[in-house]
Amino acid sequence: MSFEFRVLHKQGKARSGLLATPHGDVATPLFMPVGTQATVKGLSNRELVEIGSQIVLANTYHLLLRPGPGRIERLGGLHGFTGYQGPWLTDSGGFQVMSLGHRRVISEEGVEFSNHLNGDRTLLTPEKSIEVQQELGADIIMAFDECPPYPAERGYLENSLERTLRWLERSLAAKTRSDQALFGIAQGGVELDLRRRSTVETIKFDLPGYAIGGLAVGEPKEKMVPVVDLSTDLLPEDRPRYLMGVGHPEDLVAGVALGVDMFDCVYPTRTGRFGYALVDRGRLNLSSARYKDNPEQIDASCDCYACQNHSRAYITHLVRAGEMLGLRLLSLHNIRYLHRLMERARAAIASGRYGDFAREFAARRWPSGTPEWFSDALERSGMW
Repeated sequence: MSFEFRVLHKQGKARSGLLATPHGDVATPLFMPVGTQATVKGLSNRELVEIGSQIVLANTYHLLLRPGPGRIERLGGLHGFTGYQGPWLTDSGGFQVMSLGHRRVISEEGVEFSNHLNGDRTLLTPEKSIEVQQELGADIIMAFDECPPYPAERGYLENSLERTLRWLERSLAAKTRSDQALFGIAQGGVELDLRRRSTVETIKFDLPGYAIGGLAVGEPKEKMVPVVDLSTDLLPEDRPRYLMGVGHPEDLVAGVALGVDMFDCVYPTRTGRFGYALVDRGRLNLSSARYKDNPEQIDASCDCYACQNHSRAYITHLVRAGEMLGLRLLSLHNIRYLHRLMERARAAIASGRYGDFAREFAARRWPSGTPEWFSDALERSGMW
């Protein structure tokens, strides 16, 4: 039932490693698909395994409302309830503090939500969040935090990061299961001095892993890069670093360069449901009539079921006809694309050519010129 993290290779700030959990070892850096309601939308467990998913994320707030953590616990926790036997990670509900801002009231005790299903009042405290996550039985659980929006006044950011630290202390005190790893979350918006304060205070708790929270909430990438760079400079070398809510391919490549190990986002499945396929040069809009007669694969280099068995023309037909298979195939491809991107990143780090890999990615993604924020990330990593 051990939890262990080892860095295997480094180049600049980028590193590849191995994360051991009670439900299996996973290679880092990695992307984690989001299964908010204990399911990755449209995909089966078998498909997740086949495309290389290593950890799946579920959401504490949504599963608290339905079907309820007690029911999931009685049916074997997330592993028994869903049948997915790989590692699970559960968010604490802190993101909903921001995303459901119109439905919540924050106090020192916790956050009272107006339940989006029926309007009932639901109080989520650090203690309740940990209780729910322990019932869900995830391998990695998150401390309850306050995720501030962007932009936010400095005074708000200071208050929220101090409250997040107090809530971390309460989260740790409430945790009783030894087979779950609790990660702390640093906040502070894009204010570097606040980020430093939050990160330094968070690592004093000596936790199995740490998350960089409060990014990918609307801030410019030019402001995100310095925050990630500072955070990974401060976070311990021997603990996994999790950049929450980040899933755009270019952000993953930059984040890995800066020393991030774990990412999650709804982006690949949500993008698939809108008819888009992810490729190195950006996105293909397969709802567009331009692909109606195109016999090519989505991506000739991709080994996913959609690319190996169907043409752009067929998937375009499915999307334009409103057939759910089209959106499923695109979701499957998009997650596999991000997994392959991380597989390529791990191989590049191991062979000492991550800088070349990132520059080649940038040349395909932006043939007319690499944006300054991406170049800045590689420069900070010592690989531009």
